Amino acid sequence: MSNAVARSLTVLGSCGAWPEAGRACAGFLLEYDGFRVVLDLGYATLPRLLEHCPRGEVDAVVVTHQHPDHCVDVSGLARVRHYEAPTAPPVPLHCTPGVLDVLRALEPSPDPAEVFDVHELASTTRIGPFDVLTVELPHYKTNLGVRLTAPGVSVAYTGDSGPSPDHRRLAEGTDLFIADATYQGESPDHFLMSAAEAAHAARGAQRLLLTHFWPGSDRSVSVAEAQQLFDGEVVAADEGLTLTL
Repeated sequence: MSNAVARSLTVLGSCGAWPEAGRACAGFLLEYDGFRVVLDLGYATLPRLLEHCPRGEVDAVVVTHQHPDHCVDVSGLARVRHYEAPTAPPVPLHCTPGVLDVLRALEPSPDPAEVFDVHELASTTRIGPFDVLTVELPHYKTNLGVRLTAPGVSVAYTGDSGPSPDHRRLAEGTDLFIADATYQGESPDHFLMSAAEAAHAARGAQRLLLTHFWPGSDRSVSVAEAQQLFDGEVVAADEGLTLTL
């Protein structure tokens, strides 16, 4: 009998801004030895999460920032937990300032702070089996990139981010680096990245998962641009894709 720990990452959504037809916005399900943590839950991700967790039975939720394409479906998850598991303990929600205000504006009853055990994302913390490092990265709102490390695996996720030297703290030595790759070619601003900038940010990681594509983008172009600058495997996030870690 194998003693290997089951660990995987499933893409719930891969679009930035709004979901193009048949897709969803930012969201990932990270599983490690039976522990399930969600990384962001934007527009249209909840139905995809419920394919894996029919009653929303996740062990923790992490939200990198308050933009709705990263957090709006946390409100839907609150409803699922309120009605489907009313006696269950609150699910830990680790989030940046402002997320709770967005959730309360969407649905004040039930109060998200009653359904969730809300924690402000700290520079270092522990979530289940994971040691978590956070790094503030440039964006229009406070955005914290996260690195989750457990025995035998390390995964990092930028949330939304412009180029930053602090990406190295997240990427170095990780098995998988999940990076904002909104644009192709030259990025028009300093608060989101192109695929090439994502590849530069990922140096030091083994694999690069590009995500947060602008709706309608040809993702093969993004992958090709990143492959020119990143030595490891480059994968485009696709709804339903599961990577073994």
